[in-house]
Amino acid sequence: MPWFALIGHDGPDGAALRKKHRPAHLEGLAALDAEGRVRHGGPLLDEDGAPCGSVVIFEAADLAAARDVVARDPYVQRGVFARVELRETKPVFSGGRG
Repeated sequence: MPWFALIGHDGPDGAALRKKHRPAHLEGLAALDAEGRVRHGGPLLDEDGAPCGSVVIFEAADLAAARDVVARDPYVQRGVFARVELRETKPVFSGGRG
C-alpha cells in the first residue's frame, strides 16, 4: 500500500480549536496506528515552538481511501485547519523500518 502525507495548516483560531478537538483527532488516528499504518504524526511548529499545523504520514490502499481518512479527521471537520494538503509519497529513506 502507498504512503500519504497529510499536511494541515492551522487557521486563525487553530490554537483554541486544536486544544478542544485534540482528543477526537488522536482517537480518529488510533485505529490506523494500531494497524501499523501511521509512520509519523505530530504538530508542525512555528518559530517559537508553538503548534501551527499538523503532519501525518499514513498508509492507505489508494488516494480515495486516503481522502476518506482526511475527511473524517476532526481537525479537518471542525475548522482547525485553514488549508489541507494530501499527497502520495515515494519512500526513499525508511529509517530502517521498511
